[in-house]
Amino acid sequence: MINVNDKVVVITGASKGLGKALTIAFAKQGARLAICARGEERLVELEEQVKQIGAEVLAIKADVSNSLDVERFVSLVENHFGQIDVLINNASIFGPGPKLLVDYMQQDFEEVMRVNVNNPFLMTKRVLPGMLTREAGSIINVTSEAGKTGFGEWGAYGISKFAVEGMTQTWADELEESGVRINMVDPGEMDTDMHDIAVPDCDYELANPTDVVDVFLYLASDDSVENGERFQAEVFANEKRLSL
Repeated sequence: MINVNDKVVVITGASKGLGKALTIAFAKQGARLAICARGEERLVELEEQVKQIGAEVLAIKADVSNSLDVERFVSLVENHFGQIDVLINNASIFGPGPKLLVDYMQQDFEEVMRVNVNNPFLMTKRVLPGMLTREAGSIINVTSEAGKTGFGEWGAYGISKFAVEGMTQTWADELEESGVRINMVDPGEMDTDMHDIAVPDCDYELANPTDVVDVFLYLASDDSVENGERFQAEVFANEKRLSL
């Protein structure tokens, strides 16, 4: 059985979609949670939901693509919990919707790249020193199929995920044998607000974010030894079912 009990787990972009599903899943498994999002209303609602589950939670409004907010958020988490065991870099935006690159506005391109690439870099860089001191820690970056294959009209979002995958591989090589592991997860197409923006006329079945959390729980646990690997949530879930 996967055990994340008492681990301090930081989840960015936690107020909705996959971030919310991950927060609830880790809370039910006894993790201590530090969550953030740019919007406060949904974050407060989620904080109350986690408390009702019985898990310890620290919820802070923060834009983790901003270095000052990263420093404030992580400092508050470290002061409250003493350490960070797991970092899940989930926060991201899609951008202005389906659009050809030739029609992309420069400011929209720069905003998507700033949010989606800066935040996992800044959060990882800030959290790493404590993990390296303890020679233990797990960092999980959320990627996408669009970070492996270029899809027309997915614009800066897909390009940003290519960057996240390259950054994950670079961190992994630098962290080899340090005791700190960094991996990435492609959760697949999910029924989320972001997918509604990306595929506004979607006519096929989508995964529920709650169905893709198992691989994150595994990578956060001490059972995982992988570093620099790319996981597909659906494949992991199917393999788990077959092994039962």
